Formats: sequence, C-alpha cells, structure tokens
Amino acid sequence: MFESEPDGATPIDPDEAADLLPAHIHTRDELNLWEQENILAAALWAERARTPALTQHAVREVHRRMFDRTWAWAGKYRRSDKNIGVHWPTIAEEVLNLVKDGVFWMENGTFPIDEAAMRLHHRMVKVHPFPNGNGRHARLWCDLLLRQTGRPPFEWKSRDLDAEGEARTAYITSLRAADNNDYGPLRELLLVDR
Repeated sequence: MFESEPDGATPIDPDEAADLLPAHIHTRDELNLWEQENILAAALWAERARTPALTQHAVREVHRRMFDRTWAWAGKYRRSDKNIGVHWPTIAEEVLNLVKDGVFWMENGTFPIDEAAMRLHHRMVKVHPFPNGNGRHARLWCDLLLRQTGRPPFEWKSRDLDAEGEARTAYITSLRAADNNDYGPLRELLLVDR
C-alpha cells in the first residue's frame, strides 16, 4: 500500500494496512501528514495527563491517543512478528517487566532520572509492542515520564527523526548500539547539554 519506509521503520503488513481508518489516504506522504496531526493531539494530551507513565495502561494509552484517528489497532499490541522486536506473544510480559524495572529504578535511584528515561525509551523501542509507530510512541511516552518526574522532555523536536537523513541515521545507530549494551551513542544524542 505504501511505497517506501525510512531506514529502521517497521513495514506495515497488508492485514494492518486494512485497518487504516481514513479512506482518503493512499500514499506514504498522506499517511505521514495524517498521523502527525493525530500525534500532535496526543502530545497536547500528554502535557497535562495525570496517567502515571510507568504502567502497562499508560503504554497502551499513549499509543492509542497517538493513532486513534488513523488505525483501528491503535493502543493494541501487535499480533505478528516484525523485523524488530520481541516475539509477539511475549509483548505483554516484556512491557510489564519494563515498567516494573522503571518503577524500581525511580524508587531506588538506580540511575539518574534522565539516564533511566533514556534506557526505558530504548527498551520500549526494542520490545516494539505495536504494529507501527513504535519509535514515535517511545519518544512521547518518555516525554510523559520525564514530565511526571519534574524533568524536561528530551530534545526530539529539534531533530527530524521520522524522515531519512543524518538525524534519523544517528538515532537508529545509537539504538542499535544500545541493543548491544553500548549506551554511549544514545547518551551522547540525548543527555549531552542537559
């Protein structure tokens, strides 16, 4: 249905594409624009949300609000394996472990807040719980977490991480390094100058 995906993007399979809600969308550019408007509404919600970020409910609710005008599966965990992410039947367990670790880290000061948020963001992307929109979801969810801990969000908006280019390449490269327990590049990308 959609002609191309940026590097590191999760392809939308035909079954998932059939759940597109607006019938007037036929190209990747149209989809990107529509999703961006949906995500902006979710970002406004996240700025004032009282839903604690470190819950399974919040993980799904952030995704639902980001894509509820776009996809019927918004806020629902994926039901198939992708080119990235855990085996789909383990998603709920992996997300539960992720939020439990986050709660433990915050309660015990395991990491400074920004470091914990960076690591949780990486883990959310690595789990890849949803059919699509996982990087964008992990970033907004991380913003919600940071706000709730009294910290400013990371500077995602100063970089175009959704389109092909230098910023996206550096972001994807840093996530892949973190997959191998090398958090240096991701730390450099997100924590320098904070």
